Amino acid sequence: MFPTRQSNAEAEAKRVPFVAPTPPARTITHLRWYICGMLFFATTGNYVDRQVISLLKPVLEQQFNWSEVTYGWIVFAFQLSYAIMMPLAGRAIDYLGTRVGYMLAMLVWSAAAMAHALVGSAAGFGAARFALGIGESANFPAALKTVAHWFPRRERALATGIFNSGANVGALVVPVIVPYLVIHFGWRSAFLFTGIPGVVWALIWFWFFREPGEHRNLGAGELELIRSDHEDSLSERHVPYLELLGSRAAWAFLIGKFLTDPVWWFFLFWLPGFLNRRFEVELSDLGLPLVVIYTASMVGSVGGGWISSSLIKRGWTVNRGRKTAMLICALAVTASIFVYKAGDNMWLAVTFISIAAAAHQGWSANIFNLPSDVFPQRSVASVVGLGGMGGAVGGLLASPAIGYWLDWSGGAYAPLFVFAGSLYLVALGIIQLLVPDLERAR
Repeated sequence: MFPTRQSNAEAEAKRVPFVAPTPPARTITHLRWYICGMLFFATTGNYVDRQVISLLKPVLEQQFNWSEVTYGWIVFAFQLSYAIMMPLAGRAIDYLGTRVGYMLAMLVWSAAAMAHALVGSAAGFGAARFALGIGESANFPAALKTVAHWFPRRERALATGIFNSGANVGALVVPVIVPYLVIHFGWRSAFLFTGIPGVVWALIWFWFFREPGEHRNLGAGELELIRSDHEDSLSERHVPYLELLGSRAAWAFLIGKFLTDPVWWFFLFWLPGFLNRRFEVELSDLGLPLVVIYTASMVGSVGGGWISSSLIKRGWTVNRGRKTAMLICALAVTASIFVYKAGDNMWLAVTFISIAAAAHQGWSANIFNLPSDVFPQRSVASVVGLGGMGGAVGGLLASPAIGYWLDWSGGAYAPLFVFAGSLYLVALGIIQLLVPDLERAR
């Protein structure tokens, strides 16, 4: 008896397993803001890892008999590697892409942060800080390149302000958790436990992140919005650094960062020491004034980005909106000049510092977007790396100088606050001279 057509089909069905069609990926509404949220958490971890040592400064000074100069050189080690690696990290992010490059950077700096728990000398801390700077140097090139890819120009300052507020949240978290860890488990635990979350973040990032055109959870409408004012840069070549350095816009960004980043380094690494020396605030009591300062900074970061984004959405040019926001922030930073007027009133000093720190972060939310305003996307991380190098060089020159000044003057912080409050208007004037109009670089 010959087999029927039906029996042949049944036999074939037995030999070939049934494969169900792959269901379409679920669209995530406002996916770009979820990506921004991941940048926020990365930047939070970035600042937690770098600031733990500043809160432990009084404890480590007593245990290892450090002077202000010794501490200044330890901070210098971080800023030296940060300065050296910034251009290299930016270039690496442009070549590797943000998915792989950001993950590798996070793993490196998390390991370096935990390595602080293994050292017991000033030289050991200097080596650990140097390694930390290598990894952390990639954070802002990677984050800002991600913003340039995932957001239209009119939303970039707001997105940058949101993720950059992670710097303030990181500075806010440290005085809350570090004293508890030190009191119950010793100072080494503070470095160990704060480094672990970065490893988790790196794994989630590598699993979840894709570029907008490749992300299966991105809806067509949101993709169209993201690309609404993007330049078509996918076919562009990588621009050599020498060619970038021939651009006045690149120098404007680099000089702006060189002049103003040291002020934030000063706030980040020296405020606990200032409060301890000037107002005799102990480790267990540092939390509240630092929480106030860095909460204000977080508001300033988002607010500074909102100002320019709001003005641009209302029809202002990118040039006018961005620089108006920067001028407002530069004027507000001058509150730092009046810290010396606080006398013995700690909370008045904290108020002046809070205004200045908030204004710095608002300034940062806008100056960080100058590269994406002017340069094609393929070069954004490289330009950010150049500017980051400028900021780190300014910081590494300032840190030993601050240490020597404080030792020589017996802890006179007032001139430092006056100098810090004066730099932003100078920086904005130079930026305006170099780039009177934020046009696309050819």
